[in-house]
Amino acid sequence: MRILLDEQLPRQLAPHLQGHNVQTVQQQGWAGLKNGELLKQAAQAGFAVFLTSDQNIAFQQNLKKAELCVVLLVAPTNKLEDLLPLVPSVLVALKDCTTGRLIRIGD
Repeated sequence: MRILLDEQLPRQLAPHLQGHNVQTVQQQGWAGLKNGELLKQAAQAGFAVFLTSDQNIAFQQNLKKAELCVVLLVAPTNKLEDLLPLVPSVLVALKDCTTGRLIRIGD
């Protein structure tokens, strides 16, 4: 599955999502894009999942119309050590990802 990591997440998270093709917003050259345009670009580029910690995304975007699944990580910080405990839940949740769905993981 192709996963796009939002720019506020550490790129070191990518190797922990084993079995998936993970790229960062920066690698795609999309740093600085607003969420609406970013989701559109990601879907057009063939990403199935957008992984973010932006808790406002559900309020700012109509995710039911998004052409990908959004996985929201909720942790005390965006530091790798706070995000790693969420990885097993992320890997399970990816099996249930469908277009237009928001999956919240963490607190």
